[in-house]
Amino acid sequence: MAYLTDEERLKKSHIILMRHPETALYGSVMMMGESAVEDGIPTAYTDGENKRYGREFMSKLTDEEARALIMHENLHVALMHIPRHKDLMKEDGMLANVAMDIVVNNIIDNLTDKSLCKLPSSAILDHKFDGWSVREIYNDLKKQNPQRGQSRTQPDGSGQSRTQPDGSGQSNDSGQGETININGKQVTVQDGDEHDGTGVNPTPEQAKEFEEKVGRALREGGILAGRLGAKVPREVSASLDKPIDWKEAMRDFVSTAVRGKDELTWRRFNRSLLANDILAPSVESETMTEAIIAIDTSGSINQEMIGKFAFQLQLICDSVNPETVRILWWDTEVHGEQTFGGDANNVKDILKPLGGGGTRVSCVSEYIKQKGYKPDCVVIFTDGYVEDNIEWDIGVETLWLVTENRNFVPPKGKMVKIDKL
Repeated sequence: MAYLTDEERLKKSHIILMRHPETALYGSVMMMGESAVEDGIPTAYTDGENKRYGREFMSKLTDEEARALIMHENLHVALMHIPRHKDLMKEDGMLANVAMDIVVNNIIDNLTDKSLCKLPSSAILDHKFDGWSVREIYNDLKKQNPQRGQSRTQPDGSGQSRTQPDGSGQSNDSGQGETININGKQVTVQDGDEHDGTGVNPTPEQAKEFEEKVGRALREGGILAGRLGAKVPREVSASLDKPIDWKEAMRDFVSTAVRGKDELTWRRFNRSLLANDILAPSVESETMTEAIIAIDTSGSINQEMIGKFAFQLQLICDSVNPETVRILWWDTEVHGEQTFGGDANNVKDILKPLGGGGTRVSCVSEYIKQKGYKPDCVVIFTDGYVEDNIEWDIGVETLWLVTENRNFVPPKGKMVKIDKL
């Protein structure tokens, strides 16, 4: 019986994965960079494009486990984990590594064909995080493990992970024996694959070019996957989708609230049509009466974020010029309000946050009804970690600007996820 060499086995695994309906999506990604089996590598690693597999480690794996390992490394590439999250790796390499691994392991574990890939028993899985981004998982893990906080910061204040004293951005599972809390379970992080960011310092042009390269590879794979009847995982589609600019979304939302009040009037004819002897009414635009901006002060929305948000609010005031802008400060209740005219030119200096306790967004709806306010639109600025059963009884359009909780579903209105202020 002829045995396959390690290189032949790697090639065969690629072919099987590229032909399978559930993993054909990643075929072009597997062809990116170099994939090789090498000596002296404990497990496996990727620098964001190239993939290296340890010869001794691979020899101990079953075919199903080898394919899972290959999928694991290629998913890191497909989701552009290394270039996108070097800052997290520098802040806390171990937590960043765990967050990235949870994303890819969940995708692999969710494959319908269980004979295709088999994750090792040591793989960190938690399907609570299905559909979450790396940063959302990382921030959640930070909250669950507050003891890591300052202990992860180097004496020079760089905030680098203890495992990365050179600040290279390389992240790995070298926290063998380290135990962290993941949703109530104490998990010991074992040695595993490395996410090697050493030397990955692309210029903005190079970063954009690489992102386009990965995007093309996934779209090429997506065509084949679609023909084979496969679905694209949410994590991958979210990576491909162009994010919505929340600033533009907020400006468009408020402007639309004004346009919705435009009325036709026969008091003046439409001048553009009058030249052609066509009598038609003109549009009479009303000034926005009131915009309510309800800002979450429960803790994660800090003063710096409010300052950046206020800058965008200033731009809206300058362009729309509402008669009244009403700011509501809330956590479990509305602690107070501030009002100013749309002609205000120092919004950032005016805002004085109040509150800082728990979170119950229903209090905003209750407060507006109790006061009898009749705004043209309502904008909620929140981290999204609110009560499950929201009571929302406001008869105007509401825009929800959410900074953290990806799984938040607004009771009414439109939601825009803020990835960066």
